[in-house]
Amino acid sequence: MVLVRGAREDEVPRLVKIGLAAWEQAVVGFADVTKMRTTAEYSFGSFLRESWPRTLVVETGGASVGWAARENDDVEVSDLWIMPEHQRQGLGSALIEALRGDMEGTGLPEMTARTHAGNAPAIAFFRHHGFRIAWFSTAYLARLDRDVEQVGLARTLREVESVVDKSVGDI
Repeated sequence: MVLVRGAREDEVPRLVKIGLAAWEQAVVGFADVTKMRTTAEYSFGSFLRESWPRTLVVETGGASVGWAARENDDVEVSDLWIMPEHQRQGLGSALIEALRGDMEGTGLPEMTARTHAGNAPAIAFFRHHGFRIAWFSTAYLARLDRDVEQVGLARTLREVESVVDKSVGDI
């Protein structure tokens, strides 16, 4: 059984391990994992110690195997990490749909995500879930300590109605 729930503070160390394992898989061949592991572990720990109340966890078989978050409670899915051995089992989908439900309840018009341009599995995952490629950029990522080409993705949650001021007459 799959369960999506809010994170607990006492599980931050487990969530760091999940994030680190998934991150290592995502950057293999793209970054020096050995060199960057300590920085990545520190980044995950710092983020989760502060953001665990805004983090969703996915469990299967009673074990936490993934998590997702919106770092600033805005439109961006800042993190979505699934243990490598549990990927492609619908767990990331459960998290993205839970986040979508939360965001729709706030009236936000869209949700966004970003990843490095070489992360084809992540891009395919988001596109499968209705995201479109919205932008490309190059930005410095502290976790990798280098400039990285990034892809931004967006998914419409609700159509924004255009407002026409009917008080203005024909000119």
